[in-house]
Amino acid sequence: MFSGLMNGIVGTSYTSEDSDLVATENNYAAKENELQQRIDNIERDNPGYDEYRYDLDSIGHNPHELASYLTALFQTYTPQSAQAEINRVFAMQYTLTLTEEIEVRHRTETRTGTRTVTDPETGETSTETYEYEVDVAYNYYILNVKLTNKPGSEIAGELLTPQQLEMYRVYLETSGNKPLIFGGGSPDMGASEDLSGVQLVNGTRPGNTAVVDLAKRQVGNVGGRPFWSWYGFNSRVEWCACFVSWCYNQAGKSEPRFAGCQSQGVPWFQSRGQWGARGYENIAPGDAIFFDWDGDGSADHVGLVIGTDGERVYTVEGNSGDACKIKSYPVNYSCIKGYGLMNWN
Repeated sequence: MFSGLMNGIVGTSYTSEDSDLVATENNYAAKENELQQRIDNIERDNPGYDEYRYDLDSIGHNPHELASYLTALFQTYTPQSAQAEINRVFAMQYTLTLTEEIEVRHRTETRTGTRTVTDPETGETSTETYEYEVDVAYNYYILNVKLTNKPGSEIAGELLTPQQLEMYRVYLETSGNKPLIFGGGSPDMGASEDLSGVQLVNGTRPGNTAVVDLAKRQVGNVGGRPFWSWYGFNSRVEWCACFVSWCYNQAGKSEPRFAGCQSQGVPWFQSRGQWGARGYENIAPGDAIFFDWDGDGSADHVGLVIGTDGERVYTVEGNSGDACKIKSYPVNYSCIKGYGLMNWN
């Protein structure tokens, strides 16, 4: 019996080394970051247009879709052996097109002319100026920027054999028996905490209590569908980062927007100088808090800071045991990787 159980587990598990799974995922996420940077610089790199029109699908993928695909295709892979394939998959997933459009538009212009007039009494002539309006046609230059994101399941269906596709679906259903290998959640199955009696200490940074109140209203959600579907995923992913991004978006912030904690979230804050390490004393409501559960230096989970009472930090987290919960931790808790410091100006 136990032999059959073990064979079932092995048959549904990712077979590559954990370090190779994560490194390959990071390589794919790096390509997505480069694509986002290219889009961010469209107007700089393509100057001279009167208008830029954007029709953009979200950038992001389900890491387990990619790992399930590569495992079904290769069984075991490394970043080096998978590089050509992730390049192929990436090229199929994302299509960025820039199309120039020229509209002939019309505007009314006021011009000045001169004319000769004759005095009716004296017969003398003189020159006077006058203004008149003309209709002028002109070219209005538009750059249309379109990004499409093809679902990973469609790509797998096109590239895998029927047998490989069945393996892909099994790996995806079980998350390779490593649901948190890419981060994005907390295994905490405990209840949401009660904030009654908690006296929060205000720091010098203002923070945003409105986004915290919004996040707290989501407590009790199970499964995270409103958040991962808003991000653009067609099926469930580890959704803590989607939850944080959704909250920021609802509060009027288009950035940061990230689905991966270590590959996207942490670099966004660090690259902008908006990062505080564990023990940072001036956290504010609405900051992001990142966790490293296994101490390997990589962020596994993210939530929103409610505040601190000086001894504990209080949070709202999505995907905490697959639910939205209020949690708290000692301010020097070893699993806190650091804080993304939001700028609300």
